[in-house]
Amino acid sequence: MATEKLMSGGGPRYIQMKPSPPPSPPSTAAEEMSSVPSFRHSGAEANRIFDELPKATIVSVSRPDASDISPMQLSYTIQVQYKQFKWELKKKAHQVFILHFALKKRAIIEEIVEKQEQVKEWLQNLGIGEHTAMVQDDDEADDETVPLHTDETHESAKDRDVPSSAALPIIRPALGRQHSIADRAKRAMQGYLNHFLGNISIVNSREVCKFLEVSKLSFSPEYGPKLKEEYVMVKHLPKILRDDDSKKCCLSDCFSCCNDNWQKVWTVLKPGFLALLADPFDTQPLDIIVFDVLPASDGNGDGRLSLASDMKERNPLRHSFKVTCGIQSIRIRVKSSSKVKDWVAAINDAGLRPPEGWCHPHRYGSFAPPRGLVEDGSQAQWFIDGRAAFEAIASSIEAAKSEIFICGWWLCPELFLRRPFHTHASSRLDNLLEAKAKQGVQIYILLYKEVALALKINSVYSKKKLLSIHENVRVLRYPDHFSTGHIMKNLSLLIIISALLEGWIYALVVMTHLQHKVGDFPPLIWPGKDYYNPRESEPNSWEDTMKDELEREKYPRMPWHDVHCALWGPPCRDIARHFVQRWNYAKRSKAPYEQAIPLLMPQHHMVIPHYLGRSREIQIESGNIDNHRVLKREDSFSSSSQNQDIPLLLPQESDGLDTHEGDQKLNGLNSLHHIDKPRRISSGLPFSFRKAKIVAVGPDTPMKGFVYDLDSEHDREKMSLDRVAHVNLQITDPEWWETQERGDQGGFADESGQVGPLASCRCQVIRSVSQWSAGTSQTEESIHSTYCSLIEKAEYFIYIENQFFISGLSGDEMIRNRVLEALYQRIMRAYNEKKSFRVIIVIPLLPGFQGGLDDSGAASVRAIMHWQYRTICRGQNSILHNLYELLGSKIHDYISFYGLRSYGRLSNGGPVATSQVYVHSKIMIVDDCISLIGSANINDRSLLGSRDSEIGVVIEDKELIGSFMDGKPWKAGKFSLTLRLSLWSEHLGLPTGEVNQIMDPVVESTYKDIWMATAKTNTTIYQDVFSCVPNDLIHTRLAFRQSVAFWKEKIGHTTIDLGIAPEKLESYHDGGIKNTDPLERLASVRGHLVSFPLEFMCQESLRPAFNESEYYAAQVFH
Repeated sequence: MATEKLMSGGGPRYIQMKPSPPPSPPSTAAEEMSSVPSFRHSGAEANRIFDELPKATIVSVSRPDASDISPMQLSYTIQVQYKQFKWELKKKAHQVFILHFALKKRAIIEEIVEKQEQVKEWLQNLGIGEHTAMVQDDDEADDETVPLHTDETHESAKDRDVPSSAALPIIRPALGRQHSIADRAKRAMQGYLNHFLGNISIVNSREVCKFLEVSKLSFSPEYGPKLKEEYVMVKHLPKILRDDDSKKCCLSDCFSCCNDNWQKVWTVLKPGFLALLADPFDTQPLDIIVFDVLPASDGNGDGRLSLASDMKERNPLRHSFKVTCGIQSIRIRVKSSSKVKDWVAAINDAGLRPPEGWCHPHRYGSFAPPRGLVEDGSQAQWFIDGRAAFEAIASSIEAAKSEIFICGWWLCPELFLRRPFHTHASSRLDNLLEAKAKQGVQIYILLYKEVALALKINSVYSKKKLLSIHENVRVLRYPDHFSTGHIMKNLSLLIIISALLEGWIYALVVMTHLQHKVGDFPPLIWPGKDYYNPRESEPNSWEDTMKDELEREKYPRMPWHDVHCALWGPPCRDIARHFVQRWNYAKRSKAPYEQAIPLLMPQHHMVIPHYLGRSREIQIESGNIDNHRVLKREDSFSSSSQNQDIPLLLPQESDGLDTHEGDQKLNGLNSLHHIDKPRRISSGLPFSFRKAKIVAVGPDTPMKGFVYDLDSEHDREKMSLDRVAHVNLQITDPEWWETQERGDQGGFADESGQVGPLASCRCQVIRSVSQWSAGTSQTEESIHSTYCSLIEKAEYFIYIENQFFISGLSGDEMIRNRVLEALYQRIMRAYNEKKSFRVIIVIPLLPGFQGGLDDSGAASVRAIMHWQYRTICRGQNSILHNLYELLGSKIHDYISFYGLRSYGRLSNGGPVATSQVYVHSKIMIVDDCISLIGSANINDRSLLGSRDSEIGVVIEDKELIGSFMDGKPWKAGKFSLTLRLSLWSEHLGLPTGEVNQIMDPVVESTYKDIWMATAKTNTTIYQDVFSCVPNDLIHTRLAFRQSVAFWKEKIGHTTIDLGIAPEKLESYHDGGIKNTDPLERLASVRGHLVSFPLEFMCQESLRPAFNESEYYAAQVFH
């Protein structure tokens, strides 16, 4: 079948498929009659495939041999149209007669049943028929039987009959000349089709639906165009219970093809997936095959692998082909070799032919195509730290209508998403999920199954707690480490709210403030174990979450710094597809026969214009857009029944936009209408569209639409000059930062700089996955590729925040990721070209693991420090060592490293304490134009793809803001610039009115006079007050022991990293000793930025010794 049009009406959404009614035992008295469903339908629309009459046209008539005048050998090409869908059928005359006899049999049985009902009614009216044995509605033979009674129509069986006189002319064209035979056969077949296509009850019969090759999935617009459908035979499924012989592939048992577990199923092909159903009228698939990126070669030099390929059978009467996706492969049998060819061609066409198809790798080697090349509603919003992000997550969960997907390596069900927690009890995560589950929202949670000896996150407790919430909450823990042979982590944390096309990408959800407070006594913000400092102590159990782990009046909490991203529109479909792939693989690996755990199906959201069938240029001029219509997104369907079977979820495909009826159609598609102002939908969640001009594009559109996909040096220079030459954009008054209309532009409301503006963008989802984590046929490391590519093409400036920084230069055999090599090459190019170029990297001062640096049990901490210092400044494999040989003292003009620190009183009258602000964000901002946000650390574990699973998104702005770069006017991106300015304002402690001082990140007045100077001053003050570690004055473990012993003796109590200040600071002044309140000295600290201590422990080998277990598990730490 060939599809001519793709229906784009109807918003994309997940649909939970309702199960078919269970089969009833057949009645022995009326088995034959009840085995044939009635033409008539109950009032439930679910029993219908067609809700209006389709149209069929005979396109051509042919015969296999011109000398053969047998009318039964004629072949008819029939074109069928139903709403926006068109497809072609190839039918022989004998198939039409088989259909006719089946319809006649149905009509006869229907008429007999009607007579029985009339007799029954007459006897009951006489009062003697209450116990008369009759054919009952509930005695239907199987699930194919449709209820006989209806209040919808009173037409008789004769009205639903197709007269034989309509079929007889089909065999008459054999008389006459050959050219007239075809004409008369065409007219005869057209007349016969008109008979049964003119009755809605006959059209919806199983016989006609099978003849027309349609099912319940055919015309759902969210699933995309109608492709190929047919009964096939498969062997891999569990036994399907049936009450008839419909599962047989032949009429005889002689060939034994029905006795070896082969079963007949209805197969539906859609773009991106293949669904297997027990029956065309079923809505619950038996299995789902999701198409994924195929390897570039089959290993034999024959080019890229195919999704489907034919197979040779030993029995020449059998015909089969194989469909391979990832590590999953199934074998399918059909009736003839011609059908094998048709199926193989159709499947490969669906998955391989479109350049944007799921079987082709996209830019950076990602599974997901670039989004936002046209106005498709792709939008992004950033969140800094935890408080505003938590509140936004809570609002998103409360707005969910259909499904919620959560994936993470650590999830605490008792986490409060709104603070103070005393006044927001209902905002606890388990309470929010329970409320939505009771409303019918389906919740799927994929947790990392940890090695208990290595991590104390207690996912067993989390799973039990979450499963106890409601039956609509499903939880999987994965992987089983001993079966994989490796210790891998699911480090990505993502939340997808399908109701609003909203997706969140996080690294780890930790509640914190921009102030990064170190104390909370009495507890108002961080209850129980939420008052957390992993450097001091890791809780042995998370079950009693409201019980304190740390003594709040003696130990500071460790503040966390993080950056999160919320997405709207098509990118959410890609994130959901990633989740579904991982969920389905975990389900098949961990719970293949557990009915409570369903398979899921990703939604398809192809927005590339030529994929949608736009073969000619489509222009939306500004004058025509003024009369636009407001776009509408409908809620997803969800089942209100709590007792139904666990369903499979099917993908839906559309361009993501629902339009009102009557919208203008372009090329058979609903056109995209754009609105000037975003609107708030359900709790203010945005989905706005803007004016655009959409033009026809070629196959390389996904690459040309992105600024950073320019291949030639000439293109990059042209792009840079274009940005610099934008002299008309002027920076406004000093209140520019304050006048950014963040809240009014949609999205979530701003809170003290924690929430960014909602920005239209071009974006692409990237990830790290492999066979162990997602069942893919090859390893994907698109995050790694993105880092290296963006660094290489950066023009002026790179800003990185990451939890780890472990990378290798070219030739490094220990560390395999090449982020460091990309930075080194880019800096050397800038040096050789004598151009300004800055790289600023912010990482934690110490790894966030328990144990003093000199403790015997802290080898893990020292191991991570070893690999990071090896990357940064120690040894021949470090970047600073290699750059210093060429740049000398100018090295810090190009690259520098920093950390974050905070201080405060632990309680009223309590000690003044400090702690590092643990940098947990994973971001990179390039030239204030493009941002990478995600869950991946800069180390081999996160970037190689074959180890930890990660997810991220690369965002390029469409909305540009006038700024400066290296002293010249520059077009900066709205998303990237505002994110950097907010981060730097926080780190530097700048008030809102001074934000223009850091507008240009490259010029020396910003880089040296503000950024580097602030870090140096803050570092000096913290050293004077606390002598905290790490610092550049301690070079050996002996010096570290002496410093710890001195301060413990002087103060009496301190933290593991010397974080308690003395009551008074002693200093010499005019020949005497002056005592100063430490808070007076700390008042000069601006923000949280401090220098990273490059000389700390520089004379010690921090690599684990051979007698430490960490020595034999080096890969765990990098």
